[in-house]
This record gives sequence, structure tokens and C-alpha cells, in this order.
Amino acid sequence: MPEANPKRLFLIDAMGFIFRAFFAPMDRLRNPQGMPTKVPYIFNNMVRKLLREWEPEYVAAVFDVSGPTFRDELFKQYKAQRPPMPDDLSIQLPFVRRVCEAMRLPILEHRGFEADDVIGTLARLGAEKGLDVFIVTSDKDMLQLVSADAANGEANGEASDKAGGKAGGKAGDKLIGKVRDTVAAKKASPGGERAPAGRVRVLNPTKDNLLFDAKKVEEIMGVPPALVPDVMALMGDNIDNIPGAKGIGEKGAREIIQRFGSAESALERAQEVEGKRYREALVNSRDNVLLSKKLATIDTHTPVELNLAALVRMAPDFEALRGLYTELGFTSLLREMAASAPADPATAPAAIDCAPLDSPAALTKFLEGIPKGQEVAFWIAPLSAAARDAEREVAEGGAEGETEAADTQGELQYNDNSRTQVVEIGISPGPGVARTTRLDEKGEMLKALQPWLADRERLKIVHDPKAAALLLEGSVTLEGTRHATMYYSYLLRPTTAKHELGDVALRHLNQALSGGAGEKAEALGRLAPMLRAEVEAQGLAELYETMDLPLASVLARMQRTGLLVDRAALAAMSVVMEKEIAAHEAEIYQLAGSTFNINSSQQLGEILFDKLGLSAGRKTGKTKGRSTAADILQDLAAKHPLPKKILDYREVAKLKSTYVDALPKLIDPRDGRLHSSLSQTVAATGRLASSNPNLQNIPVRTEVGRQIRAAFVAPPGSVLLSADYSQIELRILAHFSGDAVLLDAFEHGEDIHSRTAQEVFGVGALGQTAEHRRSAKAINFGIIYGLSAFGLAQQLGIEHKEAAKFIAAYFARYTAVKEYLDQHLETVRKSGFTRTLFGRVRHIPEITAPQAMLRNSGERIALNTPLQGTAADLIKLAMIDIDRKLAASKLDARMILQVHDELLFEVAENDRQALRELVKSAMEQVYALRVPLLVEIKIGHNWRDMQ
Repeated sequence: MPEANPKRLFLIDAMGFIFRAFFAPMDRLRNPQGMPTKVPYIFNNMVRKLLREWEPEYVAAVFDVSGPTFRDELFKQYKAQRPPMPDDLSIQLPFVRRVCEAMRLPILEHRGFEADDVIGTLARLGAEKGLDVFIVTSDKDMLQLVSADAANGEANGEASDKAGGKAGGKAGDKLIGKVRDTVAAKKASPGGERAPAGRVRVLNPTKDNLLFDAKKVEEIMGVPPALVPDVMALMGDNIDNIPGAKGIGEKGAREIIQRFGSAESALERAQEVEGKRYREALVNSRDNVLLSKKLATIDTHTPVELNLAALVRMAPDFEALRGLYTELGFTSLLREMAASAPADPATAPAAIDCAPLDSPAALTKFLEGIPKGQEVAFWIAPLSAAARDAEREVAEGGAEGETEAADTQGELQYNDNSRTQVVEIGISPGPGVARTTRLDEKGEMLKALQPWLADRERLKIVHDPKAAALLLEGSVTLEGTRHATMYYSYLLRPTTAKHELGDVALRHLNQALSGGAGEKAEALGRLAPMLRAEVEAQGLAELYETMDLPLASVLARMQRTGLLVDRAALAAMSVVMEKEIAAHEAEIYQLAGSTFNINSSQQLGEILFDKLGLSAGRKTGKTKGRSTAADILQDLAAKHPLPKKILDYREVAKLKSTYVDALPKLIDPRDGRLHSSLSQTVAATGRLASSNPNLQNIPVRTEVGRQIRAAFVAPPGSVLLSADYSQIELRILAHFSGDAVLLDAFEHGEDIHSRTAQEVFGVGALGQTAEHRRSAKAINFGIIYGLSAFGLAQQLGIEHKEAAKFIAAYFARYTAVKEYLDQHLETVRKSGFTRTLFGRVRHIPEITAPQAMLRNSGERIALNTPLQGTAADLIKLAMIDIDRKLAASKLDARMILQVHDELLFEVAENDRQALRELVKSAMEQVYALRVPLLVEIKIGHNWRDMQ
């Protein structure tokens, strides 16, 4: 008799997890050295979640081994069409294995067999030992391994799950099944197969832990588990290059197997098939179908053994995890681990003398007792929601202890009215000592704090001065900031995703900050000298002093001012766009010949690739979903009008949801303005980033994008002024390369694209067409971004050879540019990093990667960073200078937004000319390049209609 509560064996399809992680819709993660780390991060989280929710007794991660398998011997073209693994995925695989090792998750693999076969064999062996086997995968191929007689034991199985552990309560209502031995089932006579003691089910973690038994498999696939290979034998599989029967898709394959019971029977009785296409496909594809069934059938008798003692689930190796997470820059995971893992006595922080200052007099006395010139750490942040809940518990007689301030200043939005939220402050005059206070609604504590904040001789250590300034009232100035640890961290590691205090403390102090403002201020004080020494050692101190630190107050003023938005214009636009979307939908359904969910990639793929017969592009990893990404649709647009219409629909729908409908919700009701957050610690190149909302991503070249810009307006009596650097990156290229042709063109004020058309195509200015200039422009900017001949050919719609000829002609005329680019790449290969004109550093480990794709990416980054980064530095310097000049002038004008090379101002009508002259002069004279900087000024009552 099987056990009432059999122990559970979880077999994780590791490659499925890996591909799912690689294609996840998530920003790319990189460690402090710039290596991609998204895959190990997501893989780690998927495994942790699985083990936490299900708590299996036995577990293993099953990997593929590179090299041929028995299927390659059966069919030489097996998987021949599958593209090679992307370089930026393969480079992450060693980290995934290290995650498994640190989590003490056993790794299983067997040369000559795919992971599916190893899993199938282990599932059979586990079931024969009476185990409850769960195959954790999203791969439909594995459904053939599900127990054949699962539905008969549904009630008992459900009860045993509920009694069997933590997961039972969550998954108990799922369908239940018992084991099926794939190979033995084929050999057994009807009714003569002996039911094994255990059972096998498939658990899909990406579908809310959907559990498949035989009944569920038949519901999804249309056939019992044993017949899944038969369906696949008929329909084939493009990604694995399993031929199948040409002309029979998934739907037809299901119907045929449902009727005839097997692929062999369908072949023998092919003449009984009513549809001519299906009948001829079976007759003409007999050998392919039989071969395909062999290829699609998972081998459950591979030469692997089930050693349960080696698969017992164990506690992680916390020290190994801590080291790996630190190396990979997983600061959020380090924080979680610090809260749950055993503490390391060697790195645990000493106790802090922390006490509250509960009156203005106590605060004043404490601050006056600190000598001038002494550096004092100042932490300010809104009290976290969790801390507010804990505080209520304390007030009701519950838990005790210091409440927690929010870990982040950088996420604060100006719309979060500082006057209505609790703001906590921590002040630390030295290691081991801190005092805390709060800004009260009456403003008495802020009044007591103000003299110290405004005193330049009171040197302060602040994590993010911009966020601190926004939390303080607008009339309160923050002066005397000596160290800004967030900016130090960003300067040292610009490719690292997070620079919040908790992240920086984990990296440099190996300390998880879980307490309140006092603990954070004390840690801030210890971090500052450590980071400052590193900044000075890397030659970044001057950049910090002259650019990053003074820019903080400029950005705070811009964010506090915000942009005025015309709500009525957006509302009217929303109505028009809704009609446009409806019109697009009608045309799409007409072209498709049926209605479907346009936003479903799967349903769209069925229309494009199955119904219309368009050739499918790449697939989305091991899930085998056919991609309907924008680049695929753009390629297909030349073959059918539907893909272009889908792209039009997506553009309007996205802009409507992202901007037209979303912006009104973000408008501050106090002033009718939008206060986008401008961050200087996000983009690795040094560019500023806009968020909540991102106003830098509003398209300027499309009509819809221009309409959205028209909703940003000037108040009555004022206008908007836009100042835009002209071709700044090409001017910087001329400065770096010293190329005589580039220098001459810019010095004489020529149109650089027209000049390039003349140099490359040999066509004078009078004989040039719009196409000549467009091609020249693509070449000019393509050079900056390391565009290949293949990329240029795609962009211009020309042959590869012709594109290569254009690039060769460019370098033949701009010889110094070629020399500069080659020399620069060689320098970066040797040093591993590049710098902007002002010394900003970016490390580029990809440039020496063994994988060609990753190495090429590193080369493009190396070429672009000095140009784009220098342009970003130049406009930052201009912003600082303009801000100072505006403060010293009597102009009624404000700087309100920066979008890459453009600055946007709001100015009174009477001061428009004076502001034009001030801004143009400041931006063009900010730094003396070898060529002149040129700024184009436009003025208008909204952001679109400017001249």
C-alpha cells in the first residue's frame, strides 16, 4: 500500500527556469563590475519561492549538458534551426550553478541525454519508490510524464496533499494524479499494467503553481498524457526541428489523435481522414511522423540512478550566499538574508548610543554642542509605512524598540506632501553616537534645525542632498554638504542599479540597516570617509565637487517647480485616441479575418503564423512561444499589412495608457503641475533620468507624441523656452578625434550631414537629395553607436555590401575618426574602463568577454560612453551655471526640465529675450571644445508649438 503521506521529490527543469529568467520583462541587471546578472537573480528568486511554498523533502535541479544526444543520432537535423545561446545568457550560466551550490540545491545532468530524459527517468524511479513526484517546468513536452491514472485517486490525493505539509493548503484544490511509466505503458497489455506506488505530476510555477494531473493534461492538450508524443509527432516542433506532418498544426493533430488513438493508427487509417489536406499530409509524411514520435518521446530509462540521500533538501550555505550576493550586487537579497540568516559576529555592528530629541530646545542644545568644522551625518526620510504600523502597536502596548525610517530618499516624490507625512531625522556626530527627532506639524523642530542646516561652516554628510532638500520646506536651504554618499557610490559604480543607503551599506560595511534614522545616520557617517578615499583614488573628486554635488540643488528646484499641464487637452486627446484605437482594432480584425485578443502574443502568433502563414521569427526561449516583438512585426510588415497595423495600434494604446490617461493622475492638485523626478544616479553614461513620469520618453517624431507635448503649457503671461544643443555628440567626436574634415565643417557652420553626404557619396550640396542626407545622417550617428554594416543596411533598407561600402568610404574620408576609435578601443581593452572628457568612469568588462556578442556590446559601450557621457556632463555644467545666473538676475524665469540635450524653461513674456541671451551664452560657452558649441532656441506657449 502506498503511504498516506508520501514524501515529495521536486525535479526542477533548470534550463526552463534559466530561459524564463532571461526573457523576463525586466530591466537588465548588472553587478558592480558591469556583468549581466538578471538570470541568476530571477533563478534564485524562483527557486527560493518554490522551496518556501512547498517545502519538499527531496529536490534537484536538472541541467542540460552540451554535446550530442541519442536524438542527434536518430536525426542529424534535430534542433538544427535553433539559434545558438545568446552570449549574454551563456556568460551568466556559471553564476546560476553557483546559486545552486550556495543554496545546496543538488545539480543533476547526464552526458548524451537531455534534461527532459533525466527528469523522466528520475520521475519514474521516484514514483516506483512511492514518492510524490513533482516536475517543475513550463514545458508542455513534460506533460507526457504525468501519471496516467491520476483522476481515479483525486479525492485521496487531495487529502494527502493537505496533510502533507505547507504546500498542501495552497495547492490542495489542484487536480491530482498517479504515476505513469512512459515506456512500460507501451509494452503492457490492456488492463495488465501494475499501478506503481507513487505518482507524477507537473507543476508550472509561471502559471500560479498550476498542477497538472491526467485530467488537466487532457483538458489542456486534448489527449491523455500517454498520447502527448503522438500529437507532437503530427504537429512537429519548429524550435527543435521535429518535422511532423507538414500541413497539420496543433489543432488538427489533437483532432486526429482523439479519433484514431495514436500516430501509428492514424497513419494506418489515413484514408479515413475526411480533410484532404490532413489526409495527404499523413500519406506523404509517414516516415517523418514515426521519426518525430521517437524524437518527441521522453526516454524514462536513461542510465541515471536515484540517490535520495543526495537529494535531501538542506539549509543554504549562508556564507557562500552572502559572498555570491555581494559579488553579484544583489543588495535586496542581502538585506533579506541579513534579517533571516544567522548573524556573523565578526561583522555585526556595535551598539549605538541613540536617543531621541523630543523638543526644539534639546535639538538646539545638541547641535550647538557640535564644534564647527566637524563633519556630521544627517539622515532625513519619511517614516516607513511598516514603522508607522509598528508605532501604533507600541502605542497600544505591543512591541518595543526604535521605529524604522524609510530606507530610501531617492524614491521620494514631491507630490508626497512633506507637510502631511511624518519625517524622521537622524544626526550622528561620530561612530557609535546618534540622535533622532521628527519634524512636527507646527514646524517648531524645523525652525530649531534651520540655522544649523543653513550654516555652511557646519559640515554635513548627506546621502542624497536632492531628496533631503525636497523633504525640507522650500524656504529651508541645505548648505555645507561635504559628502553625498549616494553620489560617491554612483561615481564609483555607475552600472550598479541601486545606490540607496541600505544597498551601499551592505556593499561597503557588510551591514544590513534595519533600524531607524539613528542607525542610518551613524552608518552614513562611517561610510563617507571610506567612499571619499575611493573617489579620490580614482580621480573623481573634482567631478564630484564641480558637477554632481552642486547639481543636486538645481534638480531639487526644478522638481519642486514642475511643469504646468493642460488637463482639458489631455482629456480631449484621450477621447480621440480611444476612437483611433477602436478604428485600428476594426481594421486589424478585418485583415485577420476574425476577432482575437490583440494584446495576447499567443493569439496574435496564431493569426500571423498559423492562419496567415507568415514565417515565424525567433521564439521566446524554452517556452517555445513565437515572438511578436516590434522588430519581428517590422520585418513581417513587408509581407502583409496586418503587422504594420498592429504596430500602429500598439503605439497609440501605449501612449494613451502611459501618458494621456496617466499624467492627469500624477498632477499635484495644489499647483496643477507635474513634478517629474530627475535622477543623476541611474544612467551608466551620466545622463539624467526622468521618472514618475518619464518625460524623456515622449516621442518627438510622431504626431501622437507631439500632441502629448502640446499639453505641457506656460501659465498666462509666460512662455516656454527650449534650448537644444545641435549635434553635440558629433562635435565631441570632432574634439576627441581632431579629424580635419569634421573640424573644418563645424568651424565653418556647415550642415554636417550634408558635408558627410558630399564626402561619402561624392555629391555636392546642390546635387544632394533628401535620401542622400538621410543616409549620411544614419552613418554619422551610427559611427557613434558602433553601428555595423548589417545594422546600417537594416536601417537604410539597403544591401549589406552597399552599407559596408558606405562605412568604408566614411572612414576613408574621416581618417582621424577611424584612428581615434581604434586607439580608444585598444585602450579600453587594456584598462577595462573608459572616461568622459571630465573624468567620469565606466567599467566595461564585456569588452574582453570570450563571447562575441557580449564583446561587441562592450565595444559599442566603449565607443558611445565618452561621447554621450561628455554631452551629459556638458549640459549638467550648463545647468549649474544657468541656475546661478538666474538666481543673481531679476528675471522671472525658471528651469523646469532637461531632456538629454534639451533644457526647458518657463519665463515671463517680458523676459523672454533676456533669458534667450542668458541661456544661449551659458550653454555655448560652458566649455571650450576644439569646435564651437551651437544651441538652438525655440519659444512657444506649449512644448510642441515652438519657433
